[in-house]
Amino acid sequence: MITNWIRRWFDRRAGRTMNAVSCDIAPAEKVTAVGDIHGRLDLLQALLPRLDDQSLLVFVGDYIDRGPYSAQVLRHLFHLCETSGGRVQCLLGNHEEFLLQFLDAPERNARLWFQNGGVHTLASFGLKPPGEIDNSQQIRKLADDLRLKMGESLINWLADRPLTWTTGNVTFVHAALDPRLPIEAQDRQICLWGHPMFPRLARSDGQWVVHGHTIVALPRVRNRVVSLDTGAFASGRLTAAEINAGSVRFTSTV
Repeated sequence: MITNWIRRWFDRRAGRTMNAVSCDIAPAEKVTAVGDIHGRLDLLQALLPRLDDQSLLVFVGDYIDRGPYSAQVLRHLFHLCETSGGRVQCLLGNHEEFLLQFLDAPERNARLWFQNGGVHTLASFGLKPPGEIDNSQQIRKLADDLRLKMGESLINWLADRPLTWTTGNVTFVHAALDPRLPIEAQDRQICLWGHPMFPRLARSDGQWVVHGHTIVALPRVRNRVVSLDTGAFASGRLTAAEINAGSVRFTSTV
């Protein structure tokens, strides 16, 4: 009984690493993918020290909104990418797309972004939406203020994030791929928002897909699809997948 209590205490403090799943996945070298962070810098900081620092690191998008520390997460990932010598890859998620669309056309995109966690991101930059969301002048000023708070280097970096990244027979994407189409023929909206046949239909080309976006209670491997989004902003469970040739092993904060 004492041993079980110690194990439960350790799991709460240090997170949990699951048994490896054996499969025919084959990256060119070891890669660790991290699921949707959504402003939870605290969970990111808890997870990163537990990952293999010799592995390539891929973040699958949705770094912002809903959680309290979106600005800090973006700056942290920006620093990791800029100093990693190509060993860290950050993909674009649909929530980053929300932010970029707001900066580009604030009056048209403010309401949708604010309704999907953008208010939390603004707060992390020390900003808040105007009392009248239909006030065009105030919304444009808010976009200008956000641009100043972020800085052009961070904005440009975010806008340059790729939709997919591939190594060996593994492709990483935020939401989904159309399983009937080759990797190079994927539609932007599907990469960011999903596809009704994914992940139910396995690809016929043997390519594996690692993704976030769709929340699962526990990370899973199914039909050559690795699903990583464990709802960190609400569950406290941020998940990473360590991918070696022949195996996938999950590590979560809880």
